Amino acid sequence: MDRHLLSASDLSSDDAALVLDTAEEMRSVAERPIKKLPTLRGRTVVNLFFEDSTRTRISFEVAAKRLSADTINFTAKGSSVSKGESLKDTALTLQAIGADAVVVRHHDSGAPHRLAHAGWIDGSVVNAGDGTHEHPTQALLDAFTMRRHLGDLKGRRIVIVGDVLHSRVARSNALLLSTLGAEVTLVGPPTLLPVGVERWPVEISYDLDQALAKCDAVMMLRVQKERMNASYFPSAREYARRYGLDTRRMALLPEHAVVLHPGPMNRGMEITADVADAARSLIVEQVTNGVAIRMAVLYLLLSGAPPDSRLRDGGGLDGVENDHEPAIAGAAEEGAS
Repeated sequence: MDRHLLSASDLSSDDAALVLDTAEEMRSVAERPIKKLPTLRGRTVVNLFFEDSTRTRISFEVAAKRLSADTINFTAKGSSVSKGESLKDTALTLQAIGADAVVVRHHDSGAPHRLAHAGWIDGSVVNAGDGTHEHPTQALLDAFTMRRHLGDLKGRRIVIVGDVLHSRVARSNALLLSTLGAEVTLVGPPTLLPVGVERWPVEISYDLDQALAKCDAVMMLRVQKERMNASYFPSAREYARRYGLDTRRMALLPEHAVVLHPGPMNRGMEITADVADAARSLIVEQVTNGVAIRMAVLYLLLSGAPPDSRLRDGGGLDGVENDHEPAIAGAAEEGAS
């Protein structure tokens, strides 16, 4: 309970604010000529990926290396998993080599929770995406990106559009943004909204144009064709017409509103190329901020603070801010020297 980040629902508003504030410090370090801190020297971080990934895997790897941790990248392809090795045996192997943190992405929802609580591994577990369930660090980097452009997110209106049914990003963002005081609206075809969504802390709309006219940020979700085994909409062209973000719809946004996408994008389907590359699009910045957020999470988990002041699964972050901010500053000076 005091070592893992498994769900956005585990974070209170104070917890989330601490991670975001710490990420701000980490981003400033990344802008220096020497981008490394000695904070996690001697620690081992394993990236355990059972699904293909580019942005998440690379950003966690960069984050760990910038904190001077030893990094091991494990992929299911080319490993004993392809020979039938179970998650338990893989975890026991990581335990045997002394992993201090395991960043896990898995195609099965709940796999990171199983890894964290089954007693197979003593290190911290970070959920980097599990099935169609959650992706908490993505929600943190999205909130961080929006906060940098919009300020305090309390009362801000955020619209999330598209394939909510299969999106772990949508679930984590709905939980985290609500915790931060934002008003979240989900927009998409009825077939791509999950059963029970009415119990989420969100509003539901099927009219994208109306939702865009009063929002502060719009997040377009990728249509996850690889998770679909049925026809959820008539055609890609029809989906783009009803729920895609194009130049016409871009003009409906308030002048200050920003555009996000967790990637990878289906250009021409959920978002057109000109919108994806527009000045108010923050898609590339999201990748940059992903490194800062993941540095912050690894730092808070593994920096050697007492258990009651670490980032906790289901708990708070009481006392971390005062304990750690001087350490960040000191480590930054050492890393830059």
